[in-house]
Amino acid sequence: MNKLEDIIATMRDMDNELRLEFLLEYSETLPPVPDELLEEADLESRRVHECQTPVSLWVQVIDGKVQIYADVPRESPTVRGFISLLIDAFNGAPPDEVLAAPMDILQRSGLAQTLGMMRMQGLSAVYRRIKQEVLQGLVSPITEE
Repeated sequence: MNKLEDIIATMRDMDNELRLEFLLEYSETLPPVPDELLEEADLESRRVHECQTPVSLWVQVIDGKVQIYADVPRESPTVRGFISLLIDAFNGAPPDEVLAAPMDILQRSGLAQTLGMMRMQGLSAVYRRIKQEVLQGLVSPITEE
């Protein structure tokens, strides 16, 4: 069982209130985006437009490992928590593990019953974007020297 599966199993056994608390705790663990990434000329291309919350993602495959950073406002703790959860589960993982992760994690974790439809659409878009960029990272991997 990988880290994402462990997290899903933990959340599945919680009631809605505990799931939200779990996400709120995760929201406090979002790692900061390195300054060099924030200083990119084309920050708009990092934005996940399908999400109502202004979310920017940086997803890379470096030396065969996934690296994700996200900029999410503190005023959006549920979105921050979900993205922090994905970062915790996927950072350092091989790309094939991320690509093989189930698409229905919101349903499996119980979040689909906890969150509203609009939020679900935005979080699903973030998750799809991470998978798309990991796939792209396999085509154009980064090697650190």
